[in-house]
Amino acid sequence: MLNFFTWVGSIVGVLTLGLIGYVAYRYWYHMGQLPKPEFRHLDTKKPVPADWSHDEVTFTWIGHSTILLNMFGTKILTDPVLGEKLGIKLAGVHFGPKRFTPPALGFDEIGEVDIILLSHAHLDHVDLPTLQKIANRSTHVITAHQTSKLFKHMLFGSYEEMQPGEAITTKEGMTITAIPVRHWGNRFPWNHEYGYNGYIIEKNGVRILYPGDTAYISMEHLPNQFGPIDLVFMPIGAYKPDSYQAAHCTPEQAWQMFKETGAKWLVPIHWNTFVLSREPVDEPFERLLAAAGDERDRIVVEKQGETFSIPVQ
Repeated sequence: MLNFFTWVGSIVGVLTLGLIGYVAYRYWYHMGQLPKPEFRHLDTKKPVPADWSHDEVTFTWIGHSTILLNMFGTKILTDPVLGEKLGIKLAGVHFGPKRFTPPALGFDEIGEVDIILLSHAHLDHVDLPTLQKIANRSTHVITAHQTSKLFKHMLFGSYEEMQPGEAITTKEGMTITAIPVRHWGNRFPWNHEYGYNGYIIEKNGVRILYPGDTAYISMEHLPNQFGPIDLVFMPIGAYKPDSYQAAHCTPEQAWQMFKETGAKWLVPIHWNTFVLSREPVDEPFERLLAAAGDERDRIVVEKQGETFSIPVQ
């Protein structure tokens, strides 16, 4: 029997090594097809959130899908990812992309926030080391269905999961509604139960759309459902090869969805931070500008660290 189990163990070991080798080969082949930009230093003035007024809506794009938003005194941080690398470590080897543009703000500069808003559990949206460092008893986390298990052991004050169609009103008087988007939620191949959301954020009559990640989906119904939308944060990157467009919109589709919302201002996100796909790193914004044409002044943030305040009516 010992020889039998030894034989079985050997077979399992060979198969495991073969699987690891295949995964490694696929990973390195994929990485070889990606752009390799040089590291970019920020050339914008450092945001100072402590100076932002609580009587208006002010935000900055920190990088990728991470936005710090002060909405009439309520501080929100979306999909916080502040680390140098994404991904996982296997056998001491890191698998995942490295940041080529630094975050516009560090942990101390962001400070305590009231709400962390998580759209879905992909590694470039739920970064556990970042969440661990930013966890605070004064912070409430809103996340997608079946994803709170990833961070419920951390020192957050509270958390809750939402599914599309559900709405909550926070203690700060903010209404957040989860809306459907075209994406997927698996963090790894086996996480089939993980959900994914976009969000409508509303306070004092100002409405903001944060869709997280999405392929093209009609947004014409949103103004009728929620009222006039002021600002849209729209992803514009990670669309090549074409198969990626099942989950990520092109820049032209991002502009089309923005126009369908009837919103006043657009902030392009999900680009110029990590290399996740094969398009040149500057192409998403160039194509967005071309799609916008003579309306490009409605794009109010172009670089990480730029700050914008919605004009008070």
